[in-house]
Amino acid sequence: MDVKRDILWRVYLSYVLVILVCFAILGKAFYIQQIQGNYWRGLSDSLHQRIISIPAARGTIYSEDGQMLSTNMPQFDILIDFRVDPLHDKKGKLFRENIDSLSIALADLFKDQSSEKYKDDLTKAYEASEPNYEFKKKIDYRQYLAISKFPLFRLGRYKSGMIAIEKNTRLNPYENIGYRTIGLARDENKVGLESSYDTVLAGQNGRQLVRAIAGGVTVPVQEGEFEVAPETGKDIVSNIDVFIQEVTENALKKMMIANAAQTGVAMVMEVKTGKIKAIANLGSIGEGRYTENLNYSTRVTEPGSTFKLVTLLTALEQGVKLEDNINLEGGAWSYGGRAVKDAEQHGMHETTVLHAFEESSNVGMAKLAVGHFVPNPQAYYKQLSKLRLDSTSGIDLQGEGRPQVTRPGDKVWAATTLPWMGFGYAIAIAPIQTLTLYNSIANNGVMMRPYLVNAIKEEGKVIKSIGPKAYSWTVASPNTIKSLHTALEGVCTNGTGKKLFANSLYKVAGKTGTALVANGTKGYAESIFQSSFVGYFPADNPQYTIAVIIINHPHAANHFGASVAGPVWKEIADRLYSTYIQNKMEVAPSFHLKDSQLFNYAISKISLKTISKQLSIPFKDSSVGNDWVQVQGVGSNMKAVSQIIADTAMPNLTGMKLQDALWICEKKGLLVKCVGKGKVVNQSIAQGQAIIKGQQIQIQLN
Repeated sequence: MDVKRDILWRVYLSYVLVILVCFAILGKAFYIQQIQGNYWRGLSDSLHQRIISIPAARGTIYSEDGQMLSTNMPQFDILIDFRVDPLHDKKGKLFRENIDSLSIALADLFKDQSSEKYKDDLTKAYEASEPNYEFKKKIDYRQYLAISKFPLFRLGRYKSGMIAIEKNTRLNPYENIGYRTIGLARDENKVGLESSYDTVLAGQNGRQLVRAIAGGVTVPVQEGEFEVAPETGKDIVSNIDVFIQEVTENALKKMMIANAAQTGVAMVMEVKTGKIKAIANLGSIGEGRYTENLNYSTRVTEPGSTFKLVTLLTALEQGVKLEDNINLEGGAWSYGGRAVKDAEQHGMHETTVLHAFEESSNVGMAKLAVGHFVPNPQAYYKQLSKLRLDSTSGIDLQGEGRPQVTRPGDKVWAATTLPWMGFGYAIAIAPIQTLTLYNSIANNGVMMRPYLVNAIKEEGKVIKSIGPKAYSWTVASPNTIKSLHTALEGVCTNGTGKKLFANSLYKVAGKTGTALVANGTKGYAESIFQSSFVGYFPADNPQYTIAVIIINHPHAANHFGASVAGPVWKEIADRLYSTYIQNKMEVAPSFHLKDSQLFNYAISKISLKTISKQLSIPFKDSSVGNDWVQVQGVGSNMKAVSQIIADTAMPNLTGMKLQDALWICEKKGLLVKCVGKGKVVNQSIAQGQAIIKGQQIQIQLN
């Protein structure tokens, strides 16, 4: 009996202890959940939530006429949390009622798979209750707006489970046009204006509380709410003209492909202001393909014959006259144990300084350097400093190389250094510096700082304007500048550019250049030539200065400045002249004449015959085999003369109805701008002038 009591006592005690332990556990659970719940939930959240930096949207880079050159484009990653309760309520009624229409809408929008495939994929993810199903990545804003209105998704995040994670991507709407100048900010290695104005464009990053989900993805705890809101960067307005940039790049690329060139750069500067309107940098990536891989406009190289302008300028400042005599020694001259040779053994001896420059004589320029500066080289270097050829141009692009100038006392200085500098060797400068130099001559001696950005904007308002800046009001005396104008025009009328500009509708002042350049450790053995043409136009009222520098492939047969760089220069100038300069001409006053008065108009010969027959008005036909004729006369006395409509020349539109003028111009690929109503009385492209597809013409109607 005692044994039984003892056993029962032990059992009851154990039972009571178990009951007490259970109550203790329940009590502790209640205490943790109800009393300490907020503390532990906060601790849990702290392990899954964190504050992250939200990148600010970068400012936009605009062209001068307001077109976007580089901007932020929002992209969205779409996730779906299939665990949300509304999707599973009433045995998934909400999901089942919308999945068919949603799948059809998705297939119609994205067109990447069938609606059945969309339905199958979404159903499997739903049945598995996937917490963060990766539905779509990098969709654009238009697509995001569309799907946010689709069945189910339009119910919002907490009913449909759709989560949109916004990201900004930097895009160039014009793709690779001007890439090295405009730049892109897709990584830390920014280039171009994106780099130079990074602090302006960047803005201030914000901070946001997010929680981690599967796959390392984070989503905002409260969508649209920030600890610190990001501050959008400011916009910049560049001087780039998209039309000029396209013309410049296309002209450069066409020649480089034709000549299998290695690298090339072409730049356009506005004479009076120093504004850079276009920079095209192209490098070969093999198989006739080119891309803007490096900024060749700021990389130093031996300039070659375009540097002869400096030698002539410096000599003129020392009292030399263009009409002074100089002996070209037949095209070859020995000095300091080395031979100076002209590009051709022309056989010329006694000639003028002007003619030596026009023919780009190395001998002539070397002799000027020796005769006037070997006894006093500091006079030459003083002029180099005045022309800023011993410092960078100051353009607002990072990475411009400093000129490499050999001076007396340097280890590489030799007796031949100064004469070789006279024709563009033993010195290295960047193409942008050459452009700036020639622009100063075009601008009557006023050297302007080249610049790319003219304004900084915030929310559409200009907060800072950047205007033209003159480095020097006179790089040389007025007489010297006048003589240089004569010499540079002479190159294009009597010298190495004579054939290139033989039929030009405007005066050109410029200089050809052909330089043998080194190829790394191989030196000059591969015969790689740099072809250049730098100049301004119209010479009698300069508006633009253009520089074209192309480095050809080894042993290129066609490598002279006038035949490689020259045609590129001329194509750019022709397009600018017809589009921006010639169109500024004053339109002649219109005379409103009655049909019975003196008339002069164009019409098709078939139409003329029909009208003449129906109205019984005779006309004298002096045209031969033409579809279009020019009708002239007074009253009923009509005379039809030939109207020649050549394929590559501008016809006479005078007297045509707008309908006929448009038909002819558009058939030739011209872009037409009309002023007034009636018949054509004036046209911005003169009759007989060569025309190019895509060229703009303005026609005045009476």
